[in-house]
Amino acid sequence: MEFTEAYKQTGPCCFSPDARLLAVAVDYRLVIRDVVTLKVVQLFSCVDKINFLEWAPDSEYILCGLYKRPMVQAWSLSQPDWTCKIDEGSAGIAYARWSPDSRHILTTSEFQLRLTVWSLVNTACVHVQWPKHAARGVSFTKDGKFAAICTRRDCKDYVNLLSCHSWEIMGVFAVDTLDLAGVEWSPDDSAIVAWDSLLEYKVLIYSPDGRCLFKYSAYESGLGVKTVGWSPCGQFLAVGSYDQAVRILNHLTWKTFAEFTHPASIRSPYNAAIFKEVDDPWQLDMSELCLSEGFSRNMRDNGTENGSEGGSRVKYAVMDVPITVPAQKPASDKPNPKQGIGMLSWSSDGHYFFTRNDNMPTVLWIWDICRLELAAVLVQKDPIRAAAWDPTCPRLVLCTESPHLYMWTPSGACCVNIPLPNFRIVDLKWNSAGSCLLLKDRDSFCCAAIVSALPEEEPDDQTDETSEDE
Repeated sequence: MEFTEAYKQTGPCCFSPDARLLAVAVDYRLVIRDVVTLKVVQLFSCVDKINFLEWAPDSEYILCGLYKRPMVQAWSLSQPDWTCKIDEGSAGIAYARWSPDSRHILTTSEFQLRLTVWSLVNTACVHVQWPKHAARGVSFTKDGKFAAICTRRDCKDYVNLLSCHSWEIMGVFAVDTLDLAGVEWSPDDSAIVAWDSLLEYKVLIYSPDGRCLFKYSAYESGLGVKTVGWSPCGQFLAVGSYDQAVRILNHLTWKTFAEFTHPASIRSPYNAAIFKEVDDPWQLDMSELCLSEGFSRNMRDNGTENGSEGGSRVKYAVMDVPITVPAQKPASDKPNPKQGIGMLSWSSDGHYFFTRNDNMPTVLWIWDICRLELAAVLVQKDPIRAAAWDPTCPRLVLCTESPHLYMWTPSGACCVNIPLPNFRIVDLKWNSAGSCLLLKDRDSFCCAAIVSALPEEEPDDQTDETSEDE
């Protein structure tokens, strides 16, 4: 892998949807950099510190949330002198987001009094009263034509369907929940999933016209749903809950056809590869890494196996079953217990998904949906802070607020030591092309890229393996 030098940041950083630009917040300044060279291509000054960034879907505009004011400022990349300021006055702004057409901004006021749709074309605005949530509870169809917004009035939950062209309400239907936690359109726009708060396990599937297609409840008298995620193809719906299990529903009957548990002791018949992070105080022997040859060659060429100056070096060791993974007992006297499936995400091809059970914060579980089995387990030394799939292939990266980057593919796993002094990764993001990886420290960031391996003297018997892994 190749790494850039570290650059300053004091807030959010995000790639543009077209993967060409990187937006970085540095106090009140918005810095736009080229992804390839990281040179500054635009510099904007906001009226206060930037708390939130989001690119418009067409990558032409970017909004900055200045929640201390509270205010939203939007900027144009093609017209640097153009700017837009949105101020809700005494109502305040709790969250802001772009509409799919990149010409409207949706803001939610403090205390969820109203959601306002602001037009950048004719300065018109539309209000939706009593949105249920600030950052959650709004979902757009994949084609960008409709929006589903959670609302609540008279102690009852509703879903409002709006046209993203005219922003007129196309329909409203009540939802059979005690406290609606969120909604999400299916990838094919044929259904809407809604789920209840953690106090009751309830998942409901609705058609766009408001008909309830299916109600699902795995159990009663316990904390309920924690995470929900559609597979990219829309055929499967994964539901993670506080009972430390993931249940998979199919899109034909909406019945559960698979259930994956997260036991503290992994035994047979699990055939998964178990990778455990261990210290490696000596020069790494690349033959010991559980890693594809293409990655090995890149790390050797770039010298990343030695890590930062004076820093420790780590590697993955392959463990045999049975093995007991670290687990914590959640506090019974505190709200929002650290228990259950807190992280869940599908790979871009829909073949795999990963989970993290919050009372096992150092363990990442990778599941194979085609074989309905556990594919791999990554046991880290420190709690997992973030994990992300490569948008172009089943390659997973994760971080643990350490000077190491961890990577998994179906071919194996590896630890990459960051060649930057005092750099600890707290968050990471891919760009949409999968060509660049953003790594964030507390007050700086760098970018990383996986370089294609050059063929050696006898490439015939290694070409297939290298190309598959890269």
